[in-house]
Amino acid sequence: MQFTKMHGLGNSYIYVDEWEVALQEDELAPLSIAVADSYTGIGSDGLILIGPSKDAAVRMRIFNNDGSEAKNCGNGLRCVAKYAYEKGYVAATSFYIETKGGNVEAHVNPSPDGYVHEVTINMGKPGLKRKDLPMGGGSPADLVIGEELEVENALYELTAVSMGNPHAIIFSKDVKKAPVETAGPIIEKDELFPEGVNVEFITVKSSTEIDFRVWERGSGITQACGTGACAAVVAAILNGESEKDQEVTVHLPGGDLYITWDSSSDTVWMKGAAETICTGEYVRNL
Repeated sequence: MQFTKMHGLGNSYIYVDEWEVALQEDELAPLSIAVADSYTGIGSDGLILIGPSKDAAVRMRIFNNDGSEAKNCGNGLRCVAKYAYEKGYVAATSFYIETKGGNVEAHVNPSPDGYVHEVTINMGKPGLKRKDLPMGGGSPADLVIGEELEVENALYELTAVSMGNPHAIIFSKDVKKAPVETAGPIIEKDELFPEGVNVEFITVKSSTEIDFRVWERGSGITQACGTGACAAVVAAILNGESEKDQEVTVHLPGGDLYITWDSSSDTVWMKGAAETICTGEYVRNL
């Protein structure tokens, strides 16, 4: 199986081109687990398929390293946009990518040699109601801002945002000391979230700067999460810590993303890097 390994701020996936490789549906979950393993596979946060779409320029499907399928992935979207443009599957610098969470608008910024190192994505409107995540514990139409949740005798205040994927954002005085490894997996699988949830700990340094760490649903700790960075900025604005229509720099372990919640369209824009690591051939032992 031919593959390309790419990363967005250290959030790496194995990308398979469906124009070149035919995969069966029942292969996808075990294949994602296999290639993600750093000892017996290639090593990654999961598997992303890039293929034809009836409704957009290209389609992407995302599988986490536990085999579960995700609806959206901000870092993956930037890499898919880079791949599609550099491979010539799209000629325009602006186009749409189909995801399970809906079609997403991408803008590539190619250098004179035709390579793309930075991509801007319109991540769409944030879902702010309990039903958007989904999340139990109250009326489906309610917003969740600063709601208390007790985890192993510690009390956390959650702000819930969906960016195609569900996110529970927790404000912390210092994300370096935040209990991402311990509280993250417990909150991810809490009964409040029937489909699980991504858990972000953030420190607001100023209205335009946020420190960020994440426990991703189905993947654990990762270097970056694009939808999570978007959700973090939305949460900061909802809690009065930032404002719409200004670019907010989110410092993730793998690097920086630049997020803006545009009030005119009510959509969230994400700008960041996308890089190719290697290409190769993987021997499938399924």
